[in-house]
Amino acid sequence: MIVKSFLKWAETANTAQRVSATAALTRAYATGCDGYAERMAAEAALAFLLDDPSPKVRLALAEGLAAIDHAPRDVILGLAQDQIEVAARIIALSPVLCDNDLVDIIASGRPVLQQLVALRSGLSVAVSAALAEVAGAAVVGDLLDNRDAALAQISLRRIAERFGESADIRGRLFERANLPCDVRQDLVERVGTALAGSGLIRSAIGGSRGRKVTEEACLGATLRLAETVIAEEIPALVEHLRGSGRLTPAFLMHALCAGNVDFFAAAVVSLSGMSDSRVRGILNDGREAAIRALYRSIGLDRHIAPVFVTATLLWRAASQRHNGIDTGKVTCEVMRRHEADAAAEPSVGELLRLVEVLHLNWRRQASRDYAQQLAAEAA
Repeated sequence: MIVKSFLKWAETANTAQRVSATAALTRAYATGCDGYAERMAAEAALAFLLDDPSPKVRLALAEGLAAIDHAPRDVILGLAQDQIEVAARIIALSPVLCDNDLVDIIASGRPVLQQLVALRSGLSVAVSAALAEVAGAAVVGDLLDNRDAALAQISLRRIAERFGESADIRGRLFERANLPCDVRQDLVERVGTALAGSGLIRSAIGGSRGRKVTEEACLGATLRLAETVIAEEIPALVEHLRGSGRLTPAFLMHALCAGNVDFFAAAVVSLSGMSDSRVRGILNDGREAAIRALYRSIGLDRHIAPVFVTATLLWRAASQRHNGIDTGKVTCEVMRRHEADAAAEPSVGELLRLVEVLHLNWRRQASRDYAQQLAAEAA
């Protein structure tokens, strides 16, 4: 009877009256209906309003139902397919929409609707994955800004694959603590490529010099990443560097002289094909001949393998003493012991120049740390 009266009244009521009645009806529905019959009557009236010719009425319906978790699903889905002004409120807020509904909205390909989904609270892994796969850069940027969205590592990887050339997307990805280490390193390389191709860099320091500077910066960033990556992600980073041709003797020497033994061991495991326990056993307790054979098995030239053996033995000795040994002492001792080899063999000389760079960088950092300590004491 109530529905019949409402329908009859709606035939002659003007738009403003219907908007007001719609707002009143949704408020009453939100607070709850007394009994099954009353609820069914109210939902029938809401469904009737879904077909109202005035978008103002349908907008009032959407505004009234958007935050109600028990709103009729058929009405909500109808509003979500309405014109953007009506659908926006529902897509952005309605708890009635399930993951499948949101994925269907994303698949429609309408950027405005995708953006509304990307900004929703409590976005699930599945919906985030759908956005990462098909949405444009602007929408993906909103998704990364939505700290209430659950993003799996595989989705972050896909975003990096699709939009790694975008500086804005790269910046947002770098901010995420769960970004896979191999993806982070790949983005570092993309930054370096972008910088090397920058007109400002080329005009300021020249093309070849600019490439050298950016390559060194990328190497430094990758080394820092290797030093800070969690143990579970080390194998993935090693394989990524190996696949991209970055796991060079120079990189390995950097890691070894810096004392990043876990990363270095994982790299040797990958390159040698031996088990982790076997490699670590040789590095920790093996004879010098066994260490040299291990390094030859991973493709190190017979001239530079002894340099790696020396660095390995120095760190092994350090681990057995309480006072320890630092990077500066390791690099200094490596250069001293192989000075004659460097004069006789160019490959050793090139490797020792790298070791010298490491030594100088260590000294500069040690000087900075000492100066800061004096300043703190003076204050």
